[in-house]
Amino acid sequence: MKIATRNAAVVVPTFNEAENVAKIVETIFRLYPEIHLLIVDDQSPDGTAGIVRGLQPGHPNLELLARSGAPSFGRSYLDGFRLLLAKEWCQAIVTMDADFSHDPAVIARLLELLETNDVALGSRYVAGGSVGNWALGRRLLSRAANSYVRAVLGLPIRDATCGFMCMRAGALAAIPLDAIVSDGYAFLVELKYKLARQGCRFRENPIRFEERREGQSKMSMGKIWESAWLPWRIRLGAIGRQRL
Repeated sequence: MKIATRNAAVVVPTFNEAENVAKIVETIFRLYPEIHLLIVDDQSPDGTAGIVRGLQPGHPNLELLARSGAPSFGRSYLDGFRLLLAKEWCQAIVTMDADFSHDPAVIARLLELLETNDVALGSRYVAGGSVGNWALGRRLLSRAANSYVRAVLGLPIRDATCGFMCMRAGALAAIPLDAIVSDGYAFLVELKYKLARQGCRFRENPIRFEERREGQSKMSMGKIWESAWLPWRIRLGAIGRQRL
């Protein structure tokens, strides 16, 4: 079944994205005037939330969720998911970054793939996919991390750490969101794992991943190590209720 953009929502978590947020909002609504866009801001000290509030009068489908809890990439997404899954119109949820590393023009293709799949991924590591502006060492690290995660968890996808996803609302609602305990970029791995364990049908669409246009990357060695430990914690059942 085809999902109309008016029944889809894009979730964009932000922290200090004042340089990017207005551009990503305007670009998404220029491409998809009827889509819903939820910005989940994690107490950005640079005024990101205030910029979004200033844009809302011109965009009826722009919503802001200003979090008050401890800063958390994973919790930001989960809070956004819960808010959207309560909406009767919501049939699909898209996750993406605010920094244009994910091309908003690809959203249409990911929604199209949901006609015959439960989850569509914007993938760097299938035929036709690529990465721009990365040093060789970072490319090799990312590829190795994905191969490692797939091997440990048996995921049926090439890009296990990608953040550009489109999910049927029903598929997302069927997994126990409260049981997702990882944070940072490891959250993206655990989410895919739980979707796969529910029997979801995955499809990867090649994308060119571009390094952020403005601002500073949120990636750190700590987050890389977090992602490295996560698959074993899942396999061994040692995650419990403690966040990584």
